[in-house]
Amino acid sequence: MTVTYRPGHLGLVDLARTGSVGLRTRRMRAALSALGIAIGVASIVAVLGLSASSQAGLLAEIDRLGTNMLTVTPGRDIQGNEVKLPKAAPGMISRIGPVQQVENTGATKARVYRSPLVPALNTNGLKVQATSLNLPATVRTTVAHGAFLNKATATQPTAVLGYDAAKRLGIDRVRTGQRIWLGSQWFYVIGILDKAVLAPEIDASVLVGYPAAERYLNYDGHPTTIYVRSQTEYVNDVHSVLARTANPENPANATVSNPSVALVARAAAESALNGLFLGLGAVALLVGGVGVANTMVISVLERRSEIGLRRALGATRGHIRTQFFSEAVLLAGIGGAVGVLCGVAATVVYASVKGWTVVVPPEAWIGGVGSALAIGAIAGLLPAIRAARMQPTEALRTV
Repeated sequence: MTVTYRPGHLGLVDLARTGSVGLRTRRMRAALSALGIAIGVASIVAVLGLSASSQAGLLAEIDRLGTNMLTVTPGRDIQGNEVKLPKAAPGMISRIGPVQQVENTGATKARVYRSPLVPALNTNGLKVQATSLNLPATVRTTVAHGAFLNKATATQPTAVLGYDAAKRLGIDRVRTGQRIWLGSQWFYVIGILDKAVLAPEIDASVLVGYPAAERYLNYDGHPTTIYVRSQTEYVNDVHSVLARTANPENPANATVSNPSVALVARAAAESALNGLFLGLGAVALLVGGVGVANTMVISVLERRSEIGLRRALGATRGHIRTQFFSEAVLLAGIGGAVGVLCGVAATVVYASVKGWTVVVPPEAWIGGVGSALAIGAIAGLLPAIRAARMQPTEALRTV
């Protein structure tokens, strides 16, 4: 009676044990090979996570600041000359039913310096603007130091600095007697504003009262930016009539915009640039895959005696192929898992520093691990086939 033995089937536990032999015996080489995979996956996860977190933070900031602010600025005629807004424009806009707040600023030709000894060319890119008195509340900013202008100080040579203007002038707080050289005389600094997210032009401005601007800076009184807050449900309706109301004679020469829409567009533009960083992550992942393939090829050459002995003891070609293939996938999987952890950690740390909500899209970590396993499978396929084709007698000759 002839007894036929059928080769045993490798269970998951046996497969994991045999697949990890090479990793356990050559730890340094395995770690360096997995490092390339980890770097690539970490790059992909971090880029997607930081992009999603920054957009979530920006949208939360927009929701906090409100989407119901509109701005009116002068347009240009066919010769390219700026068409001034009427002095009465803010008052006319305030009569629109759904409008809740109207504030305005007007650009002057004055220049501001820390002292009269500073060369005239060193303007620091700052603007000097006249302002109405409730501007911070309308643009949703606050006074970081000191106080804002009031009816009394608006008539005097006093100024409030925007966030960036204060930094460029080297002024970090309001001190008694703090002065700046504005126009052709000293102005006293009475306040410094926080960042104005919806009105970044305010950040690089030095603000003075309308009466003071007309008295000391030869300001003509025409507003250059009007900030309008309306009831949220009527924003589109107000937008449609704002130009005609602000400049009835030349409505085509009044530009109306919604800053929150511009911020959303900026977020979309920033996300478009993520393709570059994802490409760099993919390159790192590819390099890691080459490292895995190299490690597996060398592992096959160094372990010919092991392959021959296992074949002599009854292991089939399928067993050998599965062993080396699973080893490559396991190596890449470890690298992918480490990369995901590193990418998530980078996202958490950076988002926390920036004050954003931490968001790691599922496609980031699923795609990271999945791409790592795919790279490992592709990288380990050829070495696994090569190991399986090795004849036992040929392999044992190397012992």
